[in-house]
Formats: sequence, structure tokens, C-alpha cells
Amino acid sequence: MTQPFNRIDGVVYPDAEKARFYTGCGAWERRTMGQALRDAAKIAPDQVAYVCDERRITFAQLDAVTDRLAAALRKLGLRLHDRAMFQMGTNIETAIALFGCFKAGVIPVCSIPQFREIEIGTLAKLTRPKGYFVQKDAGGNFDLLSFAADMAQRHDIPYVISTGGETVEGVHTLDDLCAESLPALDTSDEFSAGDVAAFQLSGGSTGVPKIIPRFHGEYLAHGRDWCNQYEMGAGNIGIWALPVLHNAGMLFSIVRAVIYPATTVLMPRWDVARYFEMIEREKVQFAFTIGPHAPAIASYPHVAKHDLSSLKMLFTLMGAESIERATGVCSTNMFGITEGLILTGTPGASAEIRHGSIGMRCSPHDEIRILQPGGINELPVGEVGELCFRGPSSLQGYYSAPDINAVSFTPDGFFRTGDMVRARRIDGELVYCFEGRMRDNINRGGEKFGTEDIEHLIARHPAIADGKVVAMPDEIYGEKACAFLIAREGCTLPTVKELGAFLLEKGLAKYKLPERIESCDSFPVTRVGKLDRAALRALIAEKLAQEASK
Repeated sequence: MTQPFNRIDGVVYPDAEKARFYTGCGAWERRTMGQALRDAAKIAPDQVAYVCDERRITFAQLDAVTDRLAAALRKLGLRLHDRAMFQMGTNIETAIALFGCFKAGVIPVCSIPQFREIEIGTLAKLTRPKGYFVQKDAGGNFDLLSFAADMAQRHDIPYVISTGGETVEGVHTLDDLCAESLPALDTSDEFSAGDVAAFQLSGGSTGVPKIIPRFHGEYLAHGRDWCNQYEMGAGNIGIWALPVLHNAGMLFSIVRAVIYPATTVLMPRWDVARYFEMIEREKVQFAFTIGPHAPAIASYPHVAKHDLSSLKMLFTLMGAESIERATGVCSTNMFGITEGLILTGTPGASAEIRHGSIGMRCSPHDEIRILQPGGINELPVGEVGELCFRGPSSLQGYYSAPDINAVSFTPDGFFRTGDMVRARRIDGELVYCFEGRMRDNINRGGEKFGTEDIEHLIARHPAIADGKVVAMPDEIYGEKACAFLIAREGCTLPTVKELGAFLLEKGLAKYKLPERIESCDSFPVTRVGKLDRAALRALIAEKLAQEASK
């Protein structure tokens, strides 16, 4: 990855020495995202790049239409390194818009349809976008197009581009831009693999997410290493039913598509029955899920009706054991962070690694340390501490956030994740076990513990599809553990005593036992699709307060 042609104020770039090292050893690619698509179209022009409902587009078609879009964006008035706000769904149009921007050197600000005035307003002030891509029908009953047009006017965004329905005056349509007949751009002398490809957003659960620059060559190599870990080679078929604009969505459905190349089945709307139907129909080999989808998959009562023989691997942030038990498909837990680290098991790893940990590093160049929380002392294998890392894809610095950057790294450049993990050796491999966020730990009378090991054991209970454990207030101990549980289809949840006996038999320490159970159908999630533990804590605290007032 070469150095950028033009630097962007507020972006922290890798230094020249680091760039030379990572490029020389292959940890960074020398291509841009647009070049990767052109290469994919040359290698496999007739291979389907994306399937969405009944629509299909080949790599040759995708390359041609994004060439036209890139030229049209430049003709419209967008220039190199201009930013473009994105509020679009999981469909082929989003892929077209993204690759059109990559080819034009326009930087997508990867927002989501759920964001409203606070989030979009703050992002607009920070990034000063010149373009705004919006999908009218991505907001459900909310008029997302009118909202985007209003926000564009408020924040001086001159070019709004819409899809997904009728447009309004002054708004361009994606279809019209893609239909223009213009010569393809030659940007080889304008930007390189070292330039910013996209502004991704952190997955913070509160406030406006921080902005993370991802670079063309770094992003491609990050996705490549992930593909290699799962043995996702040329021609593989994957399914994606989550937002494309999330970092995980970009890696799986955008970066992955052009690495070897690969086919991606996109699901605009989540429906567990449809999910299995599409796996069967399209002969999907790799499936990815996070958040509320995992328990729905694990508790789906009609799995046996579907032919899942094509599936080689199903990966999830947590809940792999329950999913594998329900589907019979090899499943693994993983860990991913937009700041640039992926940990995961491998298809050949033992069930203990795939289910009992979040796996190992994908890149051999990633350095991982488990530090005393907030400190710099490294902890030995087996002790719980803060996950810190540096490597070829690790965050160089949040965009235009010097104060946050000053406290986000150790003195020698390791990024502080705020995630608590424990290193273990299983089958001779150094793997990591997630123990929760630093702020999510439970302090029961001075005994502090994370919740992931409890949740891992809860998932083994035959009557439970999924469970999450959070702190609830207690007058004597300060905090105790409360378990929110989703029952498996046709099953009755255990009592507190029955669950405790089960967990004790599995080896859990008594002080970690949940002392209250709350039944639920689903778990709350943040606007970026991650489990909202704060909402669960607030829910049980409010319920206890109501009970105490009676």
C-alpha cells in the first residue's frame, strides 16, 4: 500500500516506514477497491456477484454500471475525497453506490437508515459531506427521503441521490446516474491503495459513533485474511442479512465479493424462514449472523425441512454452540471490531475452540496484549484483562478526534478496546475468551466477574435458545446477576434454582450464578445492531424499583 496522493485533514495516516513494511510483507494490498472490482470482472465476468430476492448481477455488469456511476458522480460535481453520507439498506443498489464512490474517489460515510437528526447532524458537521445517498424505502414507515432532503438543506449537502421509490424535486436518482453514457474514469494518478476508502463508524452503544477511516489496501487485506481463515476461496457463496454499511457488512458483502471473487446473497429484510429458504435455493456455503438473528436461528423449529448440505460454516459473535446443535452445521464464535481486529475459530478447529472461545487472530502480523485494565502491565495467560492490539489494520486514530485518540492507545501504539478477555491454550492454540466490556462486569460484594462464561454455559441448557446476563442492583451486595432468557420452541424455561444447579454441574462458580430470571422473546439492540446491555440493565432496575414500591 503506497502513501496517499492527497492527505485529508483530520485523518491519521500510517507512517512511511510502516507502510513500506506492511506493503512489502503482503499485509496490505497494492490495489484500490475499484481496481479489485475490475480484477474480479476480468477473472470471472459471468459469475454472479450479488443475488437479492429475484435479481442478480454479474461481476461484468457490476463493473460496467459502477464505471458509469463513478463518471456521473464526477460530472455531477463530486470531487476526489469528497464525502457522501449513506443511508441505504441491504441490496444491490447499495453495492453499486459504494463501488461507484470507490472508483470516483468519493468517501462513503457509512451511516445507517435508523439514524436521525442527532446522529446525521453530528456526522455531517464532522465530515462535511457533499453527497447523500438515500434509499427511500429503507426507513419503513419513516419518510427517509424527505428527511435526507431536509438534512441536506440544513447542512449544505448539494447532491442528494435516491433509490427505492419516487424521488422529489432537486434529488437525483441512482438509476438516472447509472444510465449515463460517459467514458470510464482513469484515477490511477489521483489516488492509491494508501488513500481513504470509507469512513466507518465505531460500534459504540451510546452517543454518536466515532469515525474510523479505512484505507483501500488495508481494507482489502483485512478482508482477505478473514476469507483465508474460513477457507472462503474463489467462487464461494455467502449470505448476508444484516446492514451492508456496518463494518462486518462491508467486509463480508463488499470486500469479500471482490477478493477472489465471491457471490453474496443479500437479504433486505430479516425473516428466519426466508433465511433458510435462500440458503437452500442458492446453495450457500458460508453464513454470518450477529445480534438478534442468532437466537432466532438456534430456535427455528423447521430446520429439518431445509437442505443445508451446501453450508460449510456458520459464524456468529456468540451462540455458536446453540446454532450448531440446532442446525448440524459447523459453527464458530468470533470477535470483530471496526478499529481493525478479527479473532475467530477455523473450520478445522475443535468444538472447544469454536464454541468455548472467540478464536485466534486472522492476521499473523496482529500483535495482541492482555493488559491490566487502564494500565500498561501485561497479564499472564489465564488472567482476565483488557484486550489491546496493533497490526496492519489497526486504527491509526479516530477522524478529527485528538482528545479521544490521546487516551485510546498505549504509549507504544496498542489500541485499547475496552473489552475484557482471557487468553487460553486449547489444543496447543492460543485463543481468547470474551469476558464482557469493562463497564459490563458485575461487582457482587467486591467479587467482580464478566458474563460471557455464564452465557456460554447457559446456551448449553436444552430448554434455552439464548441468554444474556447483566447486573441488577442489590441493597446488600451492590449488584447481582440477572439472566434474560429466550426459551427454545416448545420448551419451558428453568427456575432460578434449576438453572443454578445446571450451571454448578457445568463448573461455574457459585457467586456467579444468576439470582433472577427474566423471560423474553428477543434482546434489545443498539442502532448499529449490537446487544444493548445498558437497556437490559435499565429494564431490570426499573422492574425492581416498581416491585419495591408496591
